[in-house]
Amino acid sequence: MDTTADRVPPAVPTTPAHIDAALVRRLIAGQFPRWVTLPVRPVAHGGWDNRTFHLGDAMTVRLPSAAGYAAQVAKEQRWLPLLAPRLPLPVPRPLARGLPAEGYPFEWSVYQWIEGQQARAERIADLREFARALAGFLSALRAVDATGGPVAGPHSFWRGGPLATYDGETRAAIATLGDRIPGERVTRIWELALSSEWSKPPVWFHGDVASGNLLVRDGRLAAVIDFGTCGVGDPACDLAVAWTLLDGASRAVFRAALAVDAASWCRGRGWVLWKALITFDDPDPGRRADARRTLDAVLSEYPASG
Repeated sequence: MDTTADRVPPAVPTTPAHIDAALVRRLIAGQFPRWVTLPVRPVAHGGWDNRTFHLGDAMTVRLPSAAGYAAQVAKEQRWLPLLAPRLPLPVPRPLARGLPAEGYPFEWSVYQWIEGQQARAERIADLREFARALAGFLSALRAVDATGGPVAGPHSFWRGGPLATYDGETRAAIATLGDRIPGERVTRIWELALSSEWSKPPVWFHGDVASGNLLVRDGRLAAVIDFGTCGVGDPACDLAVAWTLLDGASRAVFRAALAVDAASWCRGRGWVLWKALITFDDPDPGRRADARRTLDAVLSEYPASG
């Protein structure tokens, strides 16, 4: 893997420059000139935390979009090469690590491109088989030795740590949304999620198992990408996909294949409930619609009489 990390970075501002293809070309030209002739173009659906660009046909360039995501570069560069051989599906392979330059204040990465489409229900041939494959991947990830792994913190937005970190934010969202949601019922679900914590040794978690980070080819799960919020701790956050992508039948398959106990299932439901509530009125219509569908899925599993 190539790196420029042993060089002293120049003084740069703390606010990112405008992140576009022109900036990427300048960064590549200055630090990895052997790739300077390769075309640069934005990746469709390039993500929220990072801006991603094709570099030729076989690589991508990934740049954190804000300071809160910058620590994820070093983490992925260190741990992905160690995780990859132990996992049953492809994950991003770091090829180079760039330094701040050209007015851009953070480290950045070059990865090998992985072919596939974002996992959406209409692209998946069999949701139950997809759920089994995903559970197999997460089981393998949890089985990797967690010694020395990054514990929950700002780099993971506290995924892997106690769900109570977001108690205040969740209760504030419930109060703000008022009678637009069944507040008493939602509060019961949230408090049930808070009633337990992970008491076993820490294990690896991905941190953002979501449609955009799961790739499919020919209707089947083909790769898992974006380990920016990964770490070691409580893996309940990785259960959120059960309500954001899976349906009732495939959700049950997923839970059984992972052998998820009741307390962990409640915490996983709590993680997805928190995210749905705080994005319920998101300015982006797609994220807003996703939040409302997710809340419906959570409520369907927890009936008013339950």
